[in-house]
Amino acid sequence: MLVLLSIIKKAKSIFLWGIFSTVSLPFYVSAENNELVVRYNQFTLFANDSAQQYFSSLLKLALDETSHDFGPYLLSPVDIDMVQQRTISMLQANKVIDVLWTVTSNEREQTMQAVYIPLLKGLMGTRIFLIRKKEQYRFNNIKTMEDLYLLTAGQGDNWPDTQIIKENKLPVQTAKAELLYYMLAKKRFDYFPRAATEIQKEASQYPEFVIENNLMLNYLSPIYFFVNKDNPQLAVRIETGLLRAIENGRFDKLFRKANNIEHLSTQLNLTKRRVFKLENSIVSNKTKAIQHEAKFWLFQ
Repeated sequence: MLVLLSIIKKAKSIFLWGIFSTVSLPFYVSAENNELVVRYNQFTLFANDSAQQYFSSLLKLALDETSHDFGPYLLSPVDIDMVQQRTISMLQANKVIDVLWTVTSNEREQTMQAVYIPLLKGLMGTRIFLIRKKEQYRFNNIKTMEDLYLLTAGQGDNWPDTQIIKENKLPVQTAKAELLYYMLAKKRFDYFPRAATEIQKEASQYPEFVIENNLMLNYLSPIYFFVNKDNPQLAVRIETGLLRAIENGRFDKLFRKANNIEHLSTQLNLTKRRVFKLENSIVSNKTKAIQHEAKFWLFQ
């Protein structure tokens, strides 16, 4: 009887594997109900953070859009508070999580499989300055890059943005991310370039700082979903779902509502600022190739 049960179980496993492989489902499937299990790191300290909720909602949207083709799924948050580089290492090792979202770089695309759809439609590379109160006068007469060279930016040690700032010869002071606000307050540097989607919240959290009125950096620096290189089927599913959501309008609806785009654009005067365009050589040719596809960007 035990031998017979073993044969039956083995045959069932082979049968199910055949079904999954023919429809190109990712390999990590729950044995109980054939659900695709997609694990992502949820930072417990930021469980109610709107940015984290936006990206997880966008992931859910992509999986919803493809349920008919790829089958049911279970989106499973993993509550582990890891620094970003540790999260990347876990995904590269194919442990604990199956997908993450982060700013791209050529190096990251070589070690992980990117889904080449910008999740913030370019706003991560739209950088506005957080500065100390009563220091707007120091920025009022900045008209050229040469003027900006006289001031020092603050950036995280391992951020891709830091490489971009350095590549464009802007003076920069680096430190661990959690120290940067303290260092700005202590005048270790002059301005802290922040993404347009995050600066208003940070200005309200740190009343000693204000948002600079006139200037903006802009460079190609999209946030992508990434999966392990050995899980290309999941990348295909997420890409398919995101493209469908772009075409039917659900992506843009979620993007605008979650990021309060109309309010953001008005409050930050995004179309009226002096823009310093920076080169970014650390992005791949694949990323450069999509920068002219209007459907992927808020501003062209």
